[in-house]
Amino acid sequence: MTHHILAEVTASVTELKRNPMGTVAAGEGFPVAILNRNEPAFYCVPAHAYEALMDRLEDLELNALADARLADGQTPLKVSLDDL
Repeated sequence: MTHHILAEVTASVTELKRNPMGTVAAGEGFPVAILNRNEPAFYCVPAHAYEALMDRLEDLELNALADARLADGQTPLKVSLDDL
């Protein structure tokens, strides 16, 4: 069975257990796919990459909310950040 791996670097569970920080470092700031019996089990994501991912997700959710509110037909109000 084939698997789609969404990382350029892979490591086994054994390698992760042997040297967790070395496994993270091997990804050079990007996620590392952790394989169990040559199948992806999970992704090891560095903290800064996870934080950036969560920030991006929050931005997308806020943009979707703003778009939905604009689509309801009401006239948008202009405000400055200083007024908030």
